[in-house]
Amino acid sequence: MDILRERNVEFDVIEYIKTPPSESELRGFLSLLENDPKEMFHPGSFEKLGRNLNDFSTLDDVVGLLLEHPEAMNRPVCIRNGKAVIARPAELVEQILD
Repeated sequence: MDILRERNVEFDVIEYIKTPPSESELRGFLSLLENDPKEMFHPGSFEKLGRNLNDFSTLDDVVGLLLEHPEAMNRPVCIRNGKAVIARPAELVEQILD
């Protein structure tokens, strides 16, 4: 994340495919996001999975799919000081740097 490097912000990178988030970690991300939980899905992931976004109306639905298919996660998710943002585009990470 170039924005973080430019500001000398230390951060950890978690490779979500090698180390998928646990259910509690996913619920933690989602509780910190101000977005609709469905925004955790990567654009186009439903076509690849043969699913419909409308099938995921509850938090449990979102968490369940992301546990089963972590590759469907929209990323990166940046967490800092009790706030989280899906940093796509990357400039959105600035919302949690102050």
